[in-house]
Amino acid sequence: MELAQVRLLVSDFPACYRFYAEVLGLKPQSGATGGPYEKFSPVTGSAGIALQDRAVMAQVLGELGDLATGHRSLVVLRVDDLDTYCEQITARGATILHGPAPMTDRMRVAHLKDPEGNLVELQEWQLLLA
Repeated sequence: MELAQVRLLVSDFPACYRFYAEVLGLKPQSGATGGPYEKFSPVTGSAGIALQDRAVMAQVLGELGDLATGHRSLVVLRVDDLDTYCEQITARGATILHGPAPMTDRMRVAHLKDPEGNLVELQEWQLLLA
């Protein structure tokens, strides 16, 4: 078994597409800006994030038609330089809700939300000095 992707169900597909492609800088697989599906990949690594139009999935399953409430997901992206990346994405329209700040003795994080309210955590792992 292999994890193919994490898929987020979204109501405003174009806004979420712009956020993941233009604000966070992830690479879209096909360029389907209007949906109903798109997969995004970082420059390195094999994990992917996909967007699925909530209304399309509601037709398939006969449910999920209502807007999601509360936090139901947390997308985690690892970056090499958290401060620089946060500066870059705020210049492109992101709003940082928390951080950059230490989370543990080895990790710094920043948190933001996509246009649907899904939480995004940016992580920078630090080397432990002996």
